[in-house]
Amino acid sequence: MAIVKPKQFDTYFFGIVLIITVIGIFSFVSASLGILAHSETKFYGVLFGQIVLGFIGGLAALWCAIRIPYHFWRNNAFFIFIATLILTLGVFVPHLGFAHGGAKRWISVLGVSFQPAEILKLGFVIYFASWLAWTSKKQEEFKYKLLPLIIMLGLVAGALLMQPDTKSLILITAAACSMLFVSGVSWKKILGIVGVGVIGIILLALVRPYLMNRIKTYINPSSDAQGSSYQLQQGLIAIGSGGIFGRGLGQSVQKFNYLPEPQGDSIYAVIGEEFGFIGSALLVVLYVFLSIRGYKIAIQSRDMFGQYLVVGIITLLVAQSFLNMASLVGLFPLTGVPLVFISQGGTSLLIALFASGIVLNVSRYQKK
Repeated sequence: MAIVKPKQFDTYFFGIVLIITVIGIFSFVSASLGILAHSETKFYGVLFGQIVLGFIGGLAALWCAIRIPYHFWRNNAFFIFIATLILTLGVFVPHLGFAHGGAKRWISVLGVSFQPAEILKLGFVIYFASWLAWTSKKQEEFKYKLLPLIIMLGLVAGALLMQPDTKSLILITAAACSMLFVSGVSWKKILGIVGVGVIGIILLALVRPYLMNRIKTYINPSSDAQGSSYQLQQGLIAIGSGGIFGRGLGQSVQKFNYLPEPQGDSIYAVIGEEFGFIGSALLVVLYVFLSIRGYKIAIQSRDMFGQYLVVGIITLLVAQSFLNMASLVGLFPLTGVPLVFISQGGTSLLIALFASGIVLNVSRYQKK
């Protein structure tokens, strides 16, 4: 095989990522003013984590990922997946993992806390992309594609549902289905997987009240305005009060005493209040452009692994972003997923930028 000399990475994709991230930094600082009103120490703590670890560290991670030939990930895919799965199980290790808000999803190392599920999502995509590339010429679809996926999702589900972390499992399944579709698996079989997943969530909701409450809130947003529907109600008030042009940067009222986690899961509501319909719609457009440019990179990839890898990463980033925004306007049940590149989470931002760097490296080898 002839050696392909790497070219300049896709500057359009990089530009979109950078624009969304910069918007995120300004929005995060503004949304965090609600923390400042209660604790100056905590405010500077979250600011340090987001800007130093997330933004600066993330840009460094992105640069490193751009420099690493993407076939490195294929060569080490199995070990990466197993390592991220073991790391995710680390949340159950005493003195390493810890609980917050009734869920055990965090690990603390040297004072830095993070959710290993964020790394598992990327590890899964890398391994499944490698697997699909290896089986691209295999004729037995169920044996080589569907059955292995069921086994992989079973392992992932076991690690995530014990925490519990249903949202990450949903995102991983969405990424897997998009990769399956690109590999040539029919829509009917993919819809079958989705159908089984929906039935599974419904059954899970019967034994986990918090899931049932979110479904009830979605069906009837005003059913429990002071309880399970509170976040949605306050989010809608924030977005609605922004009008067409918004109150202006830093002028949100809801972030001080009403919105739960305004710098986290509810940050899109703050953006809607401060930048109005124009600003919040522009953000949606940016994510759409991100997906279009990302999938274009996948189409122009020189090999199947690069194609599956990019499709999986872009689906993870965009699906999570749209789930966050849709849930805050009542178009989807509340999931608790952060808004990619924007919500609080220094390690989450770092990983998202690192994943974007992998996409940019694939773009360096794309066909003309």
